[in-house]
Amino acid sequence: MNEIRPVVRQRATTQVADGLPRLAWTVEDFDSLAEHGFFSEDDRIELIGGELVPMSPKGNRHEVVRDELHDFVIRRLPKNVRVSIEIGWRPDKQTYVEPDILLYPTGFTGNIVPPGEVIVLIEVADTSLSYDAGRKAKIYAALGVREYWVVNAKTLETIVHLEPGAEGYAQVSTHAPSEALAPLTLPALSVTLGSLKIG
Repeated sequence: MNEIRPVVRQRATTQVADGLPRLAWTVEDFDSLAEHGFFSEDDRIELIGGELVPMSPKGNRHEVVRDELHDFVIRRLPKNVRVSIEIGWRPDKQTYVEPDILLYPTGFTGNIVPPGEVIVLIEVADTSLSYDAGRKAKIYAALGVREYWVVNAKTLETIVHLEPGAEGYAQVSTHAPSEALAPLTLPALSVTLGSLKIG
């Protein structure tokens, strides 16, 4: 009699800077871990390229800037545009991130809006500035997010990323808080960061 052996699925791996392989997690795995209480309420974890990445705690300045920017945006949104704040966005099977501000057409829900449909994705950065403007920018570019802003919570300077590609954004520019900024596909939503009520 032939023995029937169970099929064992070998987990995919990723490879980080040190060259050692890592087990690759999926969004499905991530959701299962969360459902089984693997993460605490205080954990801030994102799934980047199949890796579980702990995120820096958000300070008070970050919260104030994000809140004021959200208030500005939501008061001026046209009816065909939605905004989500820190939503658990799942743009593909190996990515789970919580962008500070995500603008997209009303025909989608924020957790699964396709990257190419995002109008603008905004991260407010304090201690995470180099990460948000570096590795995260490459991730969003590879996903196909057309426009990505990184707002420096300390200075209110904004780094605008345009023209996404597999290697990153082809066009990156830094704007002073006194400059008016608007998403390319939503020019009516013009904001001057320096004019917001931020102490």
